[in-house]
Amino acid sequence: MRIDESSEQTGTQSFNDGYSINPGSELGTAGFLEPQLAIATNPLETTLSQSELDLRTQEAVTEGQSLSPIEASLRRLGRDKRAMVCLAVIIFMVVASYVFPIFYLHMGPNIQGGIFGNASVPPELYHYMQHQELLNLDAPSSLAHPLGTDQLGRDILARLMAGVNVSIQVALFVEIFDVVLGLIIGVLAGFFGGWIDTFLARFTDLMFAFPTLLFAILAAATLGPAFVDALGPQGRLILVSIAIGITVWPQMARFVRGQTLQLKEQQFIEAARMSGSSNQRIMMQHIVPNLFSIVVAAATLDIVGTITAEAAISLLGLGVEPPGSSLGLMINDAAQRINISLWEILWPTITLSILVLAISFLGDGVNDAFNPRTKD
Repeated sequence: MRIDESSEQTGTQSFNDGYSINPGSELGTAGFLEPQLAIATNPLETTLSQSELDLRTQEAVTEGQSLSPIEASLRRLGRDKRAMVCLAVIIFMVVASYVFPIFYLHMGPNIQGGIFGNASVPPELYHYMQHQELLNLDAPSSLAHPLGTDQLGRDILARLMAGVNVSIQVALFVEIFDVVLGLIIGVLAGFFGGWIDTFLARFTDLMFAFPTLLFAILAAATLGPAFVDALGPQGRLILVSIAIGITVWPQMARFVRGQTLQLKEQQFIEAARMSGSSNQRIMMQHIVPNLFSIVVAAATLDIVGTITAEAAISLLGLGVEPPGSSLGLMINDAAQRINISLWEILWPTITLSILVLAISFLGDGVNDAFNPRTKD
């Protein structure tokens, strides 16, 4: 008996009886695959299967492959329902405080007011935040005054909108200091290192020694009258904004410095150096754009502290001066009358709480969305 050596080498036995075996054709002839083929040839099922396949293919593609980091972060932020609700609340409050007063001055009936109570006062006058109706003090909610009046007969809703304006303006002014100084000092310290990093780091530590709130109170108490004489009633508010802005940037600078230390070791920075790019061009075109995520997240969270600090300073009587309006000033004016008219302190407190909580939750959402370690 002769054994085929090729079969021993391959581990199988050669078999050839003159017939060609095709497993697929043989099973198909026997009818084993006919039910499956019948299902697959259904046009409706084929369309559904293809749609599901396309959907799964799209889901399998990660954001890093199809979207830029900024687009991916914005997409994650858009899926955060809590952050989107808070963003809608903030936009509503800001837009309402700037746009609604234009219409509010023309809403409402004429009322009997004036010194003797026999003059016809139009809404253009009594809805102005500084107007006083001395015969309509501590009035409850009505058609003319939806949220009532304070102890001087001023419309509470009009003063609330003016107070939100002050909070937003101070926050934006302070964030300009925060972002500009934090970026400049943080990028220079992290990119160059050496004695520049040492000097700027020690200068940043020195600025950390000044508590923001105490420094702003000291500045307002000592330099406030001079700023009021030079710039008018808003002078003290400008001084408070500058004082907060000077002391708030060190934290931003530390964030930026740490991120710059990581970025300058990346390969694309080395490639930019090899191509002959100057240090200034590398910082402006490669370092700063990649700091967008951390700057946005940190700035959003810093706004909360800024609004709270301004309200606290105004609460102490060192911020906005009467007859101006601020949420902190309104709380201060109504604090001694809480047993007489609760709504006078209730409305500014609720407004300030909603604004701070909304910005806080939005800041958390921005931080999570722009965090490079965040994955879907």
